Amino acid sequence: MSTRHSAKFRGGAAAVSVAVLAITMAGCGGGDDNKPKAAQSPSPNSQGAAPQAQAPSGSPTPTPTEVLATVNGESGMTLTINSAVRDAGGFLTVSGQLKNTGSQAFASTAAWRGNELNSSGASVAGVTLVDKAGKKRYYVLRDTDGRCLCTTGLTVIDAGQSVPFFAQFPVPPNNTTQVDFNLPTFATATIKISG
Repeated sequence: MSTRHSAKFRGGAAAVSVAVLAITMAGCGGGDDNKPKAAQSPSPNSQGAAPQAQAPSGSPTPTPTEVLATVNGESGMTLTINSAVRDAGGFLTVSGQLKNTGSQAFASTAAWRGNELNSSGASVAGVTLVDKAGKKRYYVLRDTDGRCLCTTGLTVIDAGQSVPFFAQFPVPPNNTTQVDFNLPTFATATIKISG
């Protein structure tokens, strides 16, 4: 390629890059700052929730309006389960919210990881599902490095804070329509499976 054509190509590529950047930045605009705060749409994280640990692709986010079960744990912690969905990949994803309804930060999350050593760190890897009819217990799936396919990074939950969680399990048989969900330190919750 000659120097003249190379320069044209670089100039064209730079123009395309600038155009893409301009379109991207326009799409990320914050809205009209002259609107009253109540009229602006709330951010998806407006409830003070910490960002969820990165879920594997394709895992659904909980539907906040649907509640399959709510159970209490220690020191004002509550667990709300919003969905239990069979995924096309052959696993079951359970998701919901952990909320600290107490007046102090909650830092006793170590029991939630169960017998997990260090591969997943602070997590909900200790959660299990029990299929009473099929007489089977299901444990959280692991990736090839031994890390749980579940929410990680749960060390401290501040007073009033809600934190989304998810955990993925081997899928129970199609005739299993409900399972018992058990996260250490919380009461057992019976949940219905959809999908």
